[in-house]
Amino acid sequence: MNKTVIGALLIIIFVIIGAIGVKLMLPRFIESEQKATSDAVKTRGKIRIAMDNWIGYFPLRSLEMKNLMRASGYILLCEDDKADYSQRMERLGNQEIDFAVATVDSFMLNAAKYNYPGTIIMVIDESKGGDAILARKNKVTSFDDLKGRTDIRVAFTPDSPSHYLAKAAADHFNVPELLPSGKLRIETDGSEKAREKLIAGKTDIAVCWEPDVSHALNNKEIIKILGTEDTERLIVDILIVNRKFVRKEPEIIKLLLNNYFKTLKKYRENPNLLFSHVKKETGLSEESVKSMLKGVKWTNFTENCENWFGISAPGGFVNENIINTIDATAMILVNTGDFPGNPIPDDDPYRLTNSSFLEELFTRRTAVFTTPKPKSMTAGTVNLPVNLIEAKFSRLDEAGWNVLKEIGTLKVEPIVFQSGATELDLLAKKIIDSAVERLKHYPNFRIIIKGHTSTRGDKEKNLHLSKERAEAVARYLNVVYNVNRNRLKTVGYGGVKPLPRKKDESKRSWMYRLPRVELALVREDY
Repeated sequence: MNKTVIGALLIIIFVIIGAIGVKLMLPRFIESEQKATSDAVKTRGKIRIAMDNWIGYFPLRSLEMKNLMRASGYILLCEDDKADYSQRMERLGNQEIDFAVATVDSFMLNAAKYNYPGTIIMVIDESKGGDAILARKNKVTSFDDLKGRTDIRVAFTPDSPSHYLAKAAADHFNVPELLPSGKLRIETDGSEKAREKLIAGKTDIAVCWEPDVSHALNNKEIIKILGTEDTERLIVDILIVNRKFVRKEPEIIKLLLNNYFKTLKKYRENPNLLFSHVKKETGLSEESVKSMLKGVKWTNFTENCENWFGISAPGGFVNENIINTIDATAMILVNTGDFPGNPIPDDDPYRLTNSSFLEELFTRRTAVFTTPKPKSMTAGTVNLPVNLIEAKFSRLDEAGWNVLKEIGTLKVEPIVFQSGATELDLLAKKIIDSAVERLKHYPNFRIIIKGHTSTRGDKEKNLHLSKERAEAVARYLNVVYNVNRNRLKTVGYGGVKPLPRKKDESKRSWMYRLPRVELALVREDY
């Protein structure tokens, strides 16, 4: 091949490469030209957050929030993935998104397999009536009604926050029957379908969220066994940021948090504005919007700092409730079979949180995020302080106690007493300490402490002994944990209410289980 042909071929190749280069670069040139000759020149970047349409995430995806971010030079893209938490965590790990929202339980359940690609930087909200366990009252009226039953059907949406409520109740009240298998387990695609099955009598229990909870309770045959309005730190929504984004863009994270708390403050001070914006977004009726808003409690800046991440001015009262929630959630997920062992990396919950951004905002005080928070809030006859185990209750007479509705018996390991003794030993105290961790989730309920003995011996002496043992537990709760005495009632049954003997259980084993102290949670029957 002569030099002329080679030269021509090279020219053709260069022309082709140039044409390809122009074709590839032209869109970028046009984009650059558009940006340089428009207001888009102010845009510094895009921020991607994966979420779903849960009402608790509304302030984060609201037009108010987007406008604040746009004014700061960033386009906020809120991507609805229809609550696909597994995909959400995978995308976080692949850096396809910068932030993700989730409940603590769904984060732990789905992020573990991706080695927790994000870290928790803020608590968004708690479900406060947004989720509930409902039942047909002719079938079930309390968790204790479930124990030993093999005929109760339960409908729920798998891997939803409501499903986690069922897991928590199954663990805390020792009712695995709430998480059945086979034909008794009815998995639904959404709360509405679970509610429909309950109304139609095709299930005995349904775990739902608003507005289906309110709609179901309009039927006189349906009752609520437990709603999240009576729980603390069970269903907690959080904001998670990609770990590499933490290193690369810390200033953007602080900017986003700053603007979010401004948005939250504006909606809190203008509830009608919040209502109208939610109604416009959802297209739901006023009644449905009210039900949705009633079921969520947003967590403001001060609460995030003081109550969740342990940030305060010197001498201030603080709690690290996000750490407590992570630990409690891990225990529930292990106890209900989701994990064979503790899923927290190196058993250290601090591996999953990053308080530095809130701490810097707290120190800088770049904006007034919140109005002063009262030291306590009132709910019916209950005065709820910051330390919820110390909630104040009004005094009830015997008639008042007798009309309370029993929710269920808290799962407690046997509180063992020496034969004929009424004093708590070290092991018994540790068991009560463990029970208190469960009690912290249910600050609105009163407690009936029930003492039991074996069926042997003098009936009158057993009655007195069981009452004294119940009193010993009440004193411990009152003295050590400052549980309000008006919240507690002690009852001694002696040996007249023995536990049923299990199939193939020896008499010796059965007799060993009979002396016990039970903690039953009760509330007003509305």
